[in-house]
Amino acid sequence: MTAIRLHPGSDIVAMSTVPIGKRALVVDDDEAVLRLMTHWLTRAGYAVVPCETFEQGKHQLTTSPPDVLLTDLRLGAFNGLQLVILARAQSPETIAVVMSAFDDVTLRDEAARCGAHYLMKPFSLTQLLELTNGNTIQEHT
Repeated sequence: MTAIRLHPGSDIVAMSTVPIGKRALVVDDDEAVLRLMTHWLTRAGYAVVPCETFEQGKHQLTTSPPDVLLTDLRLGAFNGLQLVILARAQSPETIAVVMSAFDDVTLRDEAARCGAHYLMKPFSLTQLLELTNGNTIQEHT
């Protein structure tokens, strides 16, 4: 188990239980979000493949299915749920998380029907890790 300090100087850490070799595919056309998600998941122990476009994400899904798919809902002319459907068809055990800045009940329900978690932006590392691998946040003692 690895302790990940959430903020420098903070007493709050995430306890990472990611098995070695777990892969995460992160797809977001917002460069800042892509960098942050890549940083968070890398520190949590994932081997992360970042993709800026739907097409890059689709290529990665078809060539090397991940253990975790984290995708933005809106990807230009495409929808992140399309990636979820593809990922789950290739590998039903893939954990899929769809991120969105919009709290849309219809889209939330559609994500659930596709087998994905729906995560509202902004969200915390804690929320992300709870969905991807059940990690917990603990006070450091």
